[in-house]
Amino acid sequence: MNILKAHDSLLLDLDGTVWEGGQPLRCVVDVINSCGVPAVYVTNNASRSPEAVASMLSEIGLLADPEHIVTSAQASLVLMASEIPAGSKVLVIGAESFRTLTREAGYQVVDSAEDKPAAVVQGMDKAIGWKELSEAAYAINNGAKFFATNLDTSLPTERGFAVGNGALVGAVAASTGVEPISAGKPEPAMFTYAAKKVGSKKPLAVGDRLDTDIAGGNAAAMDTFHVLTGVSGELELIEAPVAQRPNFIGAGFHELSLPVAVAKPGAQGDFRARCDGYDIVLQGGNEKSTSIQALRTVLEVAWAMPEPPRYIQPRSEFAEKAVAAWR
Repeated sequence: MNILKAHDSLLLDLDGTVWEGGQPLRCVVDVINSCGVPAVYVTNNASRSPEAVASMLSEIGLLADPEHIVTSAQASLVLMASEIPAGSKVLVIGAESFRTLTREAGYQVVDSAEDKPAAVVQGMDKAIGWKELSEAAYAINNGAKFFATNLDTSLPTERGFAVGNGALVGAVAASTGVEPISAGKPEPAMFTYAAKKVGSKKPLAVGDRLDTDIAGGNAAAMDTFHVLTGVSGELELIEAPVAQRPNFIGAGFHELSLPVAVAKPGAQGDFRARCDGYDIVLQGGNEKSTSIQALRTVLEVAWAMPEPPRYIQPRSEFAEKAVAAWR
């Protein structure tokens, strides 16, 4: 049985998984539109409204509507509601769409610590600067509770990895000594909420970051599929702690069609791996062997070790070629 047929929905990360800088990644549009199961887009990016995300997905050829978008901005407001009553003043550090969502949730959105807000909630906005971060610090130092949409420290773009919301949140936390309550991945709430939206009993969480997408899906007791098109590469996978290890690993979206047994860690592509003290020796392979096959072969051994391996030692021409392609 292939991976898609083994699941009844896809819970998809966006940046680094579905698109990069708004441009679709390889095979994504074709796979999603033809997979035969509902797709829900679960994103830590709080700078866009669900309507805006749905519009962007439609522009690249995906069939999507706001009801199939779950953002960390939405999740943060649900989380905040458990501690901050409706009608309270809230200082929003983030995009205008986030401010609108906060008003729609029944809060008074303010712009200054002088307004004595009950809470500060911070989401991604590329226009955020020293003034906005300092205003948040003033409010938190005056007793406001601190919430964050997500703690992603980097954001994939077409030029590489840019500063993410978590890095900006970290500046405020460092200045105030107060750690935020985060609503986004890797917390499981976004995943369970997304699955309920489509009545899914066997969802598959797909993402490119081990510490958010995969850890969050695992925390929600869901199967997880890691794509090597974004943040976390092969070397990070090899060193991943148990909570961040995916069930399946693929070079990209096209490998969602692989049989379940193939996409899991295990010897394949004529590669062989064994533990040698603190290292892993990788041998074998052939002209048709791929770097992802070498990776899955190594992962089976690495994840059985009590500590991550010190080195991966390629001992054949094909092993050397595969390992050289890892990042």
